[in-house]
Amino acid sequence: MLDIKDFSIFENQVSFDFKGFLIKIGSYWRWFLISLLITFTIAYQINVRIEKIYGMETLISVKEESNPLFTSNTSLVFNWGGTSDQVQTISTTLQSRSHNELVVDKLQYYIDYLVQGKYNLIDAYGAVPFYVDIDKSKGQLAGSLIGIKFLNENEYEIRIPFENNTVSLISYSTNSQHNTTVVPGDFVKKYRVGEQVSLPFLSWKLHIKDNPGFYKGNEYFVRFNNFDATVSRYKGINVRSDDKGGSIITLAMQGNNKARMVEYLNSTVKMLMKRQLDSKNQFATNTIEFIDSTLVAMESQLKETGEELKSFRKGKNIYDIEEGGEKFSNQVLEYDVKKDEVSRKLAYYNSLKSYLKSSVDYSKLPAPSVAGIEDPNIVVNISKLIALSTQRSEMAYAVKSDKIFKDFDSQMEAVKKVLLENIASAKSSLQFDLATVNAKINQTESSIKRLPDDQQELIKIKRKYDLSNNIYSTFLQKRSEADIVKAANLSDIRFIDPAKDVGGGLIGPRTSVNYVLALFLGILFPLVLVFIIFFINDSIQNTEDISKLTQIPLIGVVGLNKEITNLAVFDKPKSALSESFRAIRSSLQFLYKRQHVEGAKTLMITSSVSGEGKTFCSINIATVFALSEKKTVIVGLDLRKPRLFDEFNLTNKVGIVNYLIKQKSIDEIINPTQIPFLDVIVSGPIPPNPAEMIMSEGVGELIEELKKKYDYIILDTPPVGLVSDSLELAQYCDVTLYIVRQNFSKKDMITLLNNRVKRGELTNASIILNGFENKAKYGATYGYGYSYGSYSEVYHEEDKPKSFLSKIVKRFRNI
Repeated sequence: MLDIKDFSIFENQVSFDFKGFLIKIGSYWRWFLISLLITFTIAYQINVRIEKIYGMETLISVKEESNPLFTSNTSLVFNWGGTSDQVQTISTTLQSRSHNELVVDKLQYYIDYLVQGKYNLIDAYGAVPFYVDIDKSKGQLAGSLIGIKFLNENEYEIRIPFENNTVSLISYSTNSQHNTTVVPGDFVKKYRVGEQVSLPFLSWKLHIKDNPGFYKGNEYFVRFNNFDATVSRYKGINVRSDDKGGSIITLAMQGNNKARMVEYLNSTVKMLMKRQLDSKNQFATNTIEFIDSTLVAMESQLKETGEELKSFRKGKNIYDIEEGGEKFSNQVLEYDVKKDEVSRKLAYYNSLKSYLKSSVDYSKLPAPSVAGIEDPNIVVNISKLIALSTQRSEMAYAVKSDKIFKDFDSQMEAVKKVLLENIASAKSSLQFDLATVNAKINQTESSIKRLPDDQQELIKIKRKYDLSNNIYSTFLQKRSEADIVKAANLSDIRFIDPAKDVGGGLIGPRTSVNYVLALFLGILFPLVLVFIIFFINDSIQNTEDISKLTQIPLIGVVGLNKEITNLAVFDKPKSALSESFRAIRSSLQFLYKRQHVEGAKTLMITSSVSGEGKTFCSINIATVFALSEKKTVIVGLDLRKPRLFDEFNLTNKVGIVNYLIKQKSIDEIINPTQIPFLDVIVSGPIPPNPAEMIMSEGVGELIEELKKKYDYIILDTPPVGLVSDSLELAQYCDVTLYIVRQNFSKKDMITLLNNRVKRGELTNASIILNGFENKAKYGATYGYGYSYGSYSEVYHEEDKPKSFLSKIVKRFRNI
């Protein structure tokens, strides 16, 4: 006998069945296949719709170019602080807003040229046969597609769909936006190529490019974008310096249009070269501007003195007058030139000192050479100050760090202090020189006063003229020198490898990554679903589940019946399903022998709920006993929902109920079947009180009479988990077979069975696992032909009728 204590430890045991989980994964292979088809289809659609992404690069070098025409007399010095500082400045400038604004405005990249691709609009910059010359001062339609269809080589049609009565306009000259009213609907109008288009929302001239190719009948689109938004996109240009060569810079861009990127990369470098050269020439430019303003004044003064000298010479013997004073005239000119040179230097220093103390922008300082100053300390420090000031203004638009600006301010303040000290020292020396020159001039003037009046007057006039002429010639020479220096300056930036479309350059989309992701997700989604189903499903899956939940012996495993009829053993006696019932027969004979049962043997077959295959097992167990030439009878004791009669093509008019109410004798209710040695007793008419009839003494009398006639008595009973009828019949049985169906019977029903065995309500119980299939799915349906409905249905509810086709096939097979 089984020990009751053995059952309790298994009732709540929970563990992960990894083997069962793998089996379930394999059983859902169709889910995985469908999921992979869906994910790979999505990946393919994404790949064919995403525009290709290309990468373009240009390579430049930064090398400080010295002007070969620099001499001690052309000290127009300017640099960016060395190569390393230049690389940093260039990298910052290339990503600055101000620089990219200049490039975008020059290339007019705020205008999109598009064509309709298979799935979306494609950037066709460089491939369209035309370009538009817009009036930047007029408002252009912002953000909307402007359709252009060429009716012929010289005529095109503009088509604009207006959805609202107002549209946004953008004026690129002021970078401002405003609205204007339009008529909702499609605006369509024809224009000739080169004709001025003047509309409230559009102002341009359309021109055909050289070698445009065939374009008649083609349709293109133009779109005007926000200027600042366009600049922001190009600020993201990738700038990196070569680790091996600090003066080598690589510029890289990624995008959908190679022609647009190539032109932008080359244009941004050319713009940088121009700005860098302009900055490098700033010193020379400042000098030329200063000299030009000085020459204007000197030219007027020289002209006035020349007229005065000409008037003096009229009517006089100028040779006699000059003869006595030529010596003094040359001498005083020499001193005047020296005095002017010193005075110009002092004036420059005074002006420079005042400028340093009152200004913060030093980029406009003229070169010291304009005043004849060649002091290397002064020249170098002024060039440093201009360089720092220029760099600071360049970085104002790109760098937001206060620390960097404070560093520049500190450096400029230090240079200013040194310059002011240099100025003070230089002025002291110049003031001494000026006093010496003035003394010599006074001495010479005293000698001139002893000359005749005419000679004194001539020397005076000629003195002013010669001084002006000398100063004018000196400034002309300085200006010429500055022009030469400016013309000879070279940009420190050089192209090593300009951007060029040589084919290739494709970097995306990475279709292989999308397909790998599709494979991963295609497996993951169904795997997660199977995992969830596996854990939320609490039905019996295999023999391991039964062994974990109870120690009631499992004496047989019955496979899935795929035939229409339930007479599986009789129809196919050599099948694997038939052998499983023969194995059960052997186990039952062993149980009867162990219990020392002599004579007729009784067997009750029940289950937890309807639909687990009690009738199917009853019929086939009885069949294997009958095939061994043992007189066997199946007793249909399911008085509530009789189905046994239908399996043998019998009627349910006369049966056990008639016997129990004393209407019929036992011989009158026994029905022979087409199977030798096998009889059937059906339940008969459904009574109003089936439980009470099962509890009546007539059932015991029936069993006793059947024992006299048969070797084996099989009781097909109602489910013990729903009604108590089977419990009343247990007292008449030698062995109880409890049917458990794979993927149908719930695990907590095993707990119910354990409790009934503990209480002694069921004795000599054993379990049969029915409908077993290695790759069975959760929630699958089985073709037993015997079903009480789902687990949640009430026992007394009617089942759904069999299909008409199934009934016809079954009738035909029985005939």
